[in-house]
Amino acid sequence: MRKLVAVATVLVAALALTVPGAIGGPGQTPGVTAKTIVIGGTFPLTGPAAAYAPIPLGMKAYFSYINSRRAAKADDPARRRGVNGRQIVWKYYDDGYNPANTVQLTRRLVEQDKVFATVGQLGTEQNLAVRSYLNQQKVPQSLVSTGASYWGTQGKEFPWTIGWQPDYIAEGRLYGIHIKANFNGRKIAVLYQNDDYGKDYLYGLRAALGKNYADANIVAQEAYEVTATSLASQFTRIKASGAPILVLLSTPGPTIRAYGTGKALGYNPEQIYLNSVSATAAFLNVAVGAAGAAYVNGSLSTSYLKDPANPEWSNDAAMKLYRQIMAKYAPSANANNGLYYYGVAKAEAFVQALYKAGKNPTRASYMAALLSLNTTNRFALPGVVEKTSRTDRFIISQQQLIQYTNPDWKRIGRLIEGRPR
Repeated sequence: MRKLVAVATVLVAALALTVPGAIGGPGQTPGVTAKTIVIGGTFPLTGPAAAYAPIPLGMKAYFSYINSRRAAKADDPARRRGVNGRQIVWKYYDDGYNPANTVQLTRRLVEQDKVFATVGQLGTEQNLAVRSYLNQQKVPQSLVSTGASYWGTQGKEFPWTIGWQPDYIAEGRLYGIHIKANFNGRKIAVLYQNDDYGKDYLYGLRAALGKNYADANIVAQEAYEVTATSLASQFTRIKASGAPILVLLSTPGPTIRAYGTGKALGYNPEQIYLNSVSATAAFLNVAVGAAGAAYVNGSLSTSYLKDPANPEWSNDAAMKLYRQIMAKYAPSANANNGLYYYGVAKAEAFVQALYKAGKNPTRASYMAALLSLNTTNRFALPGVVEKTSRTDRFIISQQQLIQYTNPDWKRIGRLIEGRPR
């Protein structure tokens, strides 16, 4: 009997060492078992950027759909619930848009929750605060919810980090190009968030205008702090500049505040541009309440995703699926809010890459999948492609100009390559 027990003990120990995930041996990929894959992220559920709180909830709804759906064909990989039979366990924490909190909570995700990867973490400064740590730990910092150019340009230094959406420099360039083509020689006022997020946008705008043109025509360049509760001083100077063109490079709360402040001070620009992260119908409809439809109508921005608030997509198959997902897994949410939709689209991108990473994914195979994409995301605008390579880490680069007329946005023109490949 003792010999049998000894033999059994040896066999169990050998199994733990040779079968990844069998009993949590050293060959196991963190966060991955035969039945689950654990991922996580941090988001501002409270604080100055709490308007972004719908994003992880949209992701949660989509993962719930993936975990429960079963395909009709027996040989379809989706026949097995989850991804290749693994349930996606989605853990996310509230960092209040404070980078110090992001550091603490990211360590919790890695060291306590043992996540396979972080997915969709939000905020430029917040992601920069944990980038070195995640790369040192070789934990994928993937599909970050920020368009800072770093995620695409610094792949050699930080190989475990990658973005998803079009980058802010490329988007800022589109506004500069449009201004020169349609308002050549007109004076410009700019409001921007005083951090890497706002400065990336400003850099792209000025680069497209050209140094001499920008220096001559940007007559007010006003920064604000993310914690600021008033923009009165900035808009007093903007009004005094007399600039007929206003460019808002700001997060949703300050963007809404900018419309209300400009209206209250009697500043009436001929054309307003606002960056895409604030350009959802939900936010602009609030701005209409603060400043009136006449003041907000005509605002220009860019998009790369379909808009759930726009009737244009009512009969679209992907939009119908989105609404089914939200009705079942987030019934109390406002499905017309584009940030829930953004979360669903982001979650789809993760699932696409996870399938591509193989039946037994590792962190390395997942990153390899993210760096060899050539696919479409059903929730993106027609023609938008998710495409990467070892030398091109910008997953989405195509955008389209959109213009607001209460209560929704309308697409104008055609898709534009923000970073021609």
